[in-house]
Amino acid sequence: MKKKILLMSIVALTAFSNTLSAHNHSDLKINTKVSNVEWIGKKVTGQHSGTITIKEGTLNLHDGHLSGGKVVIDMSSITCTDLKPEEGASKLVGHLSSPDFFNTESFATSTLDITAVKKTEGNKHSITGNLTIKGITKPITFEATVDMKDGKLGAFAEMKVDRTLYDIKYGSGKFFEGLGDKVIDDEFIIKFKIAAE
Repeated sequence: MKKKILLMSIVALTAFSNTLSAHNHSDLKINTKVSNVEWIGKKVTGQHSGTITIKEGTLNLHDGHLSGGKVVIDMSSITCTDLKPEEGASKLVGHLSSPDFFNTESFATSTLDITAVKKTEGNKHSITGNLTIKGITKPITFEATVDMKDGKLGAFAEMKVDRTLYDIKYGSGKFFEGLGDKVIDDEFIIKFKIAAE
């Protein structure tokens, strides 16, 4: 009889624990219509910038705070915003989409998997995760501003990415000599603007 009561108590406690756990965790869907990614690439003679669309994504909350998530980026949507089409924007986008850079025909998406979030000060957070570009996954850590209000989340983040880690070596001074003013920086900047609810 005592064993039966003990067993029933364990089952009840487990169920209660699972219920609490479910209440502590929730997922927010990224609003792709108002969220986006900006990129900045620099070279000796200047820089270029543009946008990339977020295809889909989910952010995980624990006790109302960001704890993880996944962002899927549509690499085929890359644009150049600092040039007009007749000034070379179309040519640049075509080159960025080619095997020299992101090879979007073979690798249509890139992903950011958030594995850990640490609050540093106020609404500032240190984000750790895995960034996948061209099928290559590397760990990355960056700073982000995260605000929560009425069940909605707004996040702004900026990261520096070493493109050579993802087999993007075109114009890199690390791998090619004699490039002169045609050298392109190995690091490019990605800025995330995300709204989720």
